[in-house]
Amino acid sequence: MKVRDDKMTPRVSGKPEVRTALLNVGMDMMFEKGYTNTGIQEILTALNVPKGSFYHYFDSKENYTVEIIRHFDQSYSADLVRILRNPKETPLQRLRTYCDNNLTTLGAQKCRRGCLIGTLSQEMSDQSEILRQELSTVMLKWRDMFTSCIEEGQQSGEICTSRPPAVLAELFLCGWSGAVMRAKTTQNTEPMETFIDVMFNVVLKG
Repeated sequence: MKVRDDKMTPRVSGKPEVRTALLNVGMDMMFEKGYTNTGIQEILTALNVPKGSFYHYFDSKENYTVEIIRHFDQSYSADLVRILRNPKETPLQRLRTYCDNNLTTLGAQKCRRGCLIGTLSQEMSDQSEILRQELSTVMLKWRDMFTSCIEEGQQSGEICTSRPPAVLAELFLCGWSGAVMRAKTTQNTEPMETFIDVMFNVVLKG
C-alpha cells in the first residue's frame, strides 16, 4: 500500500490520460468512501471532464469498478513481487517486510484507508456477482504469491511445516485483513501489531 498525497488533480485533456485519470481518481475516492458513496459526477467534477469521457471508456459504474480493481491490482502485485521475491531477504524476512511496510503506511494514513480490495470485498461481495468474482480472482492470485514465499521458507527450515504452505498463506492473509479492518475501526495500529507478534513468534516459527 502506498500513501497518496491529496494535491488537487489537474485538468485532463489528452485522451490516453483521461482513462488513467478516471481510474486514479475513482480509486482514491473508493478508498475513502467505498463504492456506494462514490458518485460518477463527483469524479467528473474533480477532473473537469464531460460525462461523455466516462462512458467512452466504461459501460457502467460496475464495469468502471472492475477496471479500478484491475488497475489497483497491477500496482499492488508489482509491489508484492518486489517484496516477496526479494533475493536479499529470507522468505520470513520478506513476509515481515510486507507487514512492516503496511503498518507504516496505514499509520501514516491515520488508519483511514487500508486495502482497496478488502474495502470493496466487505461492501460489494453480496451486492454484485461481477465484482465478487473479480475481487476473488485478485485475492487468489495474491494468496498464490504468499504461498510460494512460505513454501520457500519451509524448504529452508525457516518456516514451520506443520501446515501446507497454501493453508498458512490463507491464514496469514485472512488474519492480516482482519487486523487491518480492526485497525481502521479502532483508529490505531495495535491490532496489526498483535497480528505481527503472534504470526511471526508463534504461527510461522520454524
